[in-house]
Amino acid sequence: MNIHRLLLVDDHQVVIEGIKGLFAGRADIVVAGEATSGEQAVELAAKLTPDVIVMDISMPGLNGVEATVAIRQTSPTSDIIIYTMHSDQRFILELFKAGISGHVLKADDPALLVRAVETVCAGGTFFTTVTPQELLRQFQGEAAADDDARLELLSKRELEVFRLLADGAPLRRIAADLCISPKTVETHKYNIMEKLAAQTPADLTKIALRHGLIKP
Repeated sequence: MNIHRLLLVDDHQVVIEGIKGLFAGRADIVVAGEATSGEQAVELAAKLTPDVIVMDISMPGLNGVEATVAIRQTSPTSDIIIYTMHSDQRFILELFKAGISGHVLKADDPALLVRAVETVCAGGTFFTTVTPQELLRQFQGEAAADDDARLELLSKRELEVFRLLADGAPLRRIAADLCISPKTVETHKYNIMEKLAAQTPADLTKIALRHGLIKP
């Protein structure tokens, strides 16, 4: 039997005790740690490497959003479920982009939090106010809008180079096709990645595919 370890994070001890009560007596899901602040959550996540972190948002000092970002960097194997009073979809989208695996409202039936933990432990996601598919559509819509603005920064020549780079063409072939030097292609590539905020060549391919500039 796999034993899944939880880290509970809330600045109200009564909430932590309530969550502990939901899993009391279970052998497959156990509470490995408790934190009452975002700073403590980041520290314990790195120390305990829990399977799932159930975390509030509104806390003094480092809030849940900031703690989520920090934990995704220092403890990437720990999944995060946000357990909060906040239901604004824009707010949830920011958390989704930060890498959470679930969102449950404190006003929801407590059984939903149990289901959320069970689902995330099994490798899934669980959101009670919006579907992951809808969040993904919103995220992709924002990304596409950002792409539109950035693509307008490219010159005509840079756009030509961008299409070829995104399609996987090697630098020497691009240079030959466009009758420019490989060094000039390198310069264009650097400028294109800067303007499009791309970290890798794969990012260029993703942007081009989103806008139909190349074929899958």
